[in-house]
Amino acid sequence: MESLLVGFSPSSAFVSSGFYKGLQVSRCKVWNIIDRTSVVKLERHHLKHHIRGAKDRSIYHQKIKIKHLENAASGHPLQSNQPDDYKPKSPLNSVINALDAFSRFSRPHTVIGTALSIVSVALLAVEKVSDISPLFFTGVLEAIAAALMMNIYIVGLNQLSDIEIDKVNKPYLPLASGEYSFKTGVLIVASFSIMSFWLGWIVGSWPLFWALFTSFVLGTAYSINLPLLRWKRFAVAAAMCILAVRAVVVQLAFYLHMQTHVYRRPAVFSKPLIFATAFMSFFSVVIALFKDVPDLEGDKTFGIRTFTVRLGQKRVFWTCISLLEVAYTVAILVGATSPFAWSKLITVLGHSILALILWNRAKSVDIGSKTAITSCYMFIWKLFYTEYLLIPFVR
Repeated sequence: MESLLVGFSPSSAFVSSGFYKGLQVSRCKVWNIIDRTSVVKLERHHLKHHIRGAKDRSIYHQKIKIKHLENAASGHPLQSNQPDDYKPKSPLNSVINALDAFSRFSRPHTVIGTALSIVSVALLAVEKVSDISPLFFTGVLEAIAAALMMNIYIVGLNQLSDIEIDKVNKPYLPLASGEYSFKTGVLIVASFSIMSFWLGWIVGSWPLFWALFTSFVLGTAYSINLPLLRWKRFAVAAAMCILAVRAVVVQLAFYLHMQTHVYRRPAVFSKPLIFATAFMSFFSVVIALFKDVPDLEGDKTFGIRTFTVRLGQKRVFWTCISLLEVAYTVAILVGATSPFAWSKLITVLGHSILALILWNRAKSVDIGSKTAITSCYMFIWKLFYTEYLLIPFVR
């Protein structure tokens, strides 16, 4: 009993109590330190995400600015860019974007013009209703497929040779905008040229093969930057290249493809064929001249001596309009001499309407506006398409 009392003396109890209180204070300090450390880490975490969010918003606004600049440079209307535009891309969006880039690379207005011209010229070889047969459609599809592949080679090579110029004149094209690398452009161009020649050879039509070969040679000489080539630097040579392909090769070679290869008939140069060749010669010269009118700034900067650079936009613009009006006048006279009433009515009335529409459109164009000039140039292509709808009615 005494021993117990001795073991529990007042001094020992005081020491134990003091140690316990000291331990409690130490624990409180440790927990305070831990709490403060957690708060600091949490604040750092929020700060990090805030900085990252600010950076993402900066990138987002930069994308909006770039998109507006691309639309303005390409003459496209400025569209509002909502946050949805920059959400993670789905596989479907990726496919759509890829198709859009390839469409711009292939220059759709030239693709449509090539396809329509072949169909129109093929119809000139039709002599009776029974000629519209599976054989006709097979021959037309062979020609269109091979020609469109060669068309993509030609416009693609031109873009490969003009990347720096297109950054000024046509910044929306895939190579100029950076959507396509130079290597990708070369791969596309080489692939389509090989496929075009392969199809022309497999079909076994010599008119078709020579049309492809001639287009290949002239298209290469027009664009590629090699000694004695890049004929687009010289206004007359450039116009002659386009005239030779669009006016002569397309009309004669594809007509002979249908006449001699598909129908196995002797070559006959009929009145409609001669008219188509002559009329499209005018039109091809107009396209060759007019295509450079919106590109004055870039061509002048890089030393491309087009007629627009040498003579000025206004003079070249009205020269093109005058040439087309002369062509329409001749077409009206040719149509009036037709022995068929239906042919006379369609060709005279059709060309009269087109001539009037062209004149009214030309008077309303602001030549000082690149957007207006570019829009008028695309309107000229629409007239080009329409003419191929009228040519089969010339008899």
